[in-house]
Amino acid sequence: MKEISLKGKYFEAVGRRKTSTARVRLYPDEGNKNVITVNGKDFKIYFPTAELRHRINQVLDNSEIKSKFTASVLLSGGGIHSQADALRLGIARALIAHDAELRKPLKKEGFLKRDPRAKERRKFGLKKARKAPQWSKR
Repeated sequence: MKEISLKGKYFEAVGRRKTSTARVRLYPDEGNKNVITVNGKDFKIYFPTAELRHRINQVLDNSEIKSKFTASVLLSGGGIHSQADALRLGIARALIAHDAELRKPLKKEGFLKRDPRAKERRKFGLKKARKAPQWSKR
């Protein structure tokens, strides 16, 4: 894969979901290429399924500026599905840093919500977060 030189001004944001974190940098792109690089790989290689790629592209498609940016993303933690959601939130936040007018349509579509659901911690005396050991009368 050819190396892309990313210099100059960029818009940065962080997206999170469960234990995944996405650090997104959007670089204005005059070539209208729309390249998304995730941890040094093309995002079509990093996210193998069409459903995950669609979740990420939803933000760019709805904001109607799909081909104006090149994105460089650092993803860490969690699974591939939560990483895709974290990336979607990070891209939406970076777009707002670029143009505050996009906030209203992105918020209406629900792209600015950080999904707070995460795994509940295990409590002592229980087998899992809420599952109790089998009870016996004698």
